[in-house]
Amino acid sequence: MSAPDQDRVFAALANATRREVLRLLRDDGPQPVQRLADHFAMSRPSLSEHLKVLRQAGLVSEQRAGRQRIYRLEAAPLSEVQDWLGPYERFWRAKLASLGALLDRIPHEEAQ
Repeated sequence: MSAPDQDRVFAALANATRREVLRLLRDDGPQPVQRLADHFAMSRPSLSEHLKVLRQAGLVSEQRAGRQRIYRLEAAPLSEVQDWLGPYERFWRAKLASLGALLDRIPHEEAQ
C-alpha cells in the first residue's frame, strides 16, 4: 500500500461514524444506503459523504441495484493496516513481557 493510500485509509478510520459503518457492514453484510442511514442521526447526504470517503479509501465498494446503491465491506485495506501495525504490536508485547519479568523478581509483601 502506498503512503497516500495509507493516509486515506487511516483518515477514513479516524472517524467514529465511518468505523460504525464498517462494523455494520462486517456484522450484517452488504446493505443499501437507506438501511445504513437508519442507524445514524444524520441525513442521507451526510452519510453518503462518509460512504464516499470509505469508498475512496477502498474500504467499501458500491453496487447499483436499480435505484439503490448497495455497500459492501472491502477488508483488504484493513489487512494492510494490520500488517503495518504488526511491528508496533510486537514492540509493546516485548515491553510488557519485560515488565512482567521485572515484576516477578520483586518480592511481594504478605498481606497483614
